[in-house]
Amino acid sequence: MVTLGTRTVSDHVALAEIELCGELMIAASAAIGERLSADRIDEVLNVRVIAERTTVPRQTDHRG
Repeated sequence: MVTLGTRTVSDHVALAEIELCGELMIAASAAIGERLSADRIDEVLNVRVIAERTTVPRQTDHRG
């Protein structure tokens, strides 16, 4: 049985994901237009592009 006071290994990961989602929501609410561009999402998530190669997959790479 897990109590509410018990911390799990993934707590810090979950908190980081929640923070990133919050940052995206703030950026989306301030955006002009319907959607954030892939470049703006990368900027909000602090994704860096180095020498034409992304260090983190871009949002457009995950879309079908």
